Order: sequence, then C-alpha cells, then structure tokens
Amino acid sequence: MKPMLESGALRSVLERATQHALACDALQPIESALHVIEDACVRFLVRQLSPLGRQRLDSRRARGAGVAPNPFLPFDRNLFVADISRTHVALLNKFALIPWHMLIVTRRFEAQETLLGEADFEALCACLAQVDGLIFYNGGTAAGASQAHKHLQMVPLPLEGVGPPTPIDSAIERVQVHKGILRVPDLTFPHALAWLEPELFEHGSDPVSHLASLYSQLHRRIGIHAIERNGEQYQSAPWNLLVTRRWMLGVPRQCEEFQGVPINALGFAGSLFVRDEKQMETIAGAGPMAALTAVSGLSSA
Repeated sequence: MKPMLESGALRSVLERATQHALACDALQPIESALHVIEDACVRFLVRQLSPLGRQRLDSRRARGAGVAPNPFLPFDRNLFVADISRTHVALLNKFALIPWHMLIVTRRFEAQETLLGEADFEALCACLAQVDGLIFYNGGTAAGASQAHKHLQMVPLPLEGVGPPTPIDSAIERVQVHKGILRVPDLTFPHALAWLEPELFEHGSDPVSHLASLYSQLHRRIGIHAIERNGEQYQSAPWNLLVTRRWMLGVPRQCEEFQGVPINALGFAGSLFVRDEKQMETIAGAGPMAALTAVSGLSSA
C-alpha cells in the first residue's frame, strides 16, 4: 500500500500542526525538569513533573475517570498532523512530555493488544523514513498503554536534543558487531534486540517485510506468541516494542508500575518520568535499571 505522506513532508507538517495546536490550546504539554541518573553504564534521563505539569496530569486523570470515550474516534481535528496511509493517521499527543511527540493511530478501532500487522509496519516505516525518531508500542495496560485503541507513538531523536540517539545506545553499541537476535549484557531486564541495516530506510528500499519478520522473531524470543480471539491475532502477554532506524528491541512486561512509578516503553530506551520528588527518590534509590528489570518479569530465552 502506497503511503499518503508526501516525500519529506512529515517534519514540516508536524511543526505546523504543533504551532496550530498550541495556538488554539488543543495541545497541552506537561512541563517537567530533566535530571540524569547514571546507572549500569547508561545515562538515564528522568523527567520530573513541575507543579503545573502535575495539575495538568491530575486534570487529565479526573476527566478520564469512569468510562472514558475513545479520543481517536473521532479524533480532535486540532491535533491532526497528517494522513499516513489508508489505514493510519498521525496525531499530536495532547499531553506531551517530550516535544514533537506524535501518535500513529489506526483509522478504525483495533484493540491495542492485537499483534502488529503489515499495515501497522507500513505506517511505521513511512514515518521513520522521513523523521529520525524512536517509535514505540505499549502492548497492553501492563505495558503502559493508556488507550484501548491501537496506536504506536513516535518521538524525535536524540531524546535529549543532543548526544546519542537514546541513553541505551551506549550499552547496545557494545554488541553492534553481532548479528541475529541478541541479548545485551549491560541491560539486566529481559529483552531481545535486532540491529537494522543502515540503508533500510533509504529511498527505494522496502523495509516493511523485513521489520515484520524481525518483529515476529523478537516477540517469540521473549516468550510472546499469537493467540486467536474472534478471528484476530492477539499477543499472549503484554510487552513493549521499540524501533529506531538502527535497531529493534522487544521487552516482556509483568506490571505497569515500579513502586507507584508508571513505566512505558520509553523507559527501556532510558527515558523515565516521575511525578514528584518522592518518586524521583524511589527511582534513584533503587536504580533505573533495577526498576526496569522489576516490571519486565518474563524470562528471556
């Protein structure tokens, strides 16, 4: 299926959409202060919410109490970024903690726990070919998903604005010479990693089938398999998927929080969020790597 995105247009339309959404107050970024915690050879980025950020988060949770409507059907036109394909649309994350945070959403309802299919990878590749970013997927509530409607998420790289693309790049580069499905010794949480060829997202390449194949290998390696439910393929357990232009990472999950601190897929890239000083002390005291290991409970093969 041919993407609907004009070649090279995503970055500019994302910037214009952000300016528009801010001007009409549709986009409500959550303010935070950035801290660094070095642990297990990784320079973790930990964002702590400001008082105003906490107010906005509390307001969001209050509005979402009870049975919340699906925010993607229909979606807020003021958060619209672009038509990616016939099956997916790009929207701004209304309550973004990281600038230019974008959602890649299915046009019709699909459950977040269903396995990613060819259309999902076509949308993923269309975006990643135009913006050097991190695309991540929270497969289920225990993996950090806050919406039941299937969506991937994308943030630009590098995560800190400068320096390495993600904090965990410093750890995974030590196994860059190896091929196949890998485990990184410095990452103590169960996981499976695959390197991608540098030219995979260049013009003329077709990365969809390759990424779909690696995706299947990754989730099988960490103990996730497909189960059929009402004619659709669901994942057998929650997990997180992270994809950059250089690598793919799969991580199993057993719970959403570490001692009250929510953790989604971004945590496994080395980017964590805490509400206040108490939660900061929790993460700093235990160590970010230990927190990630605690929430990803399945053993890797």
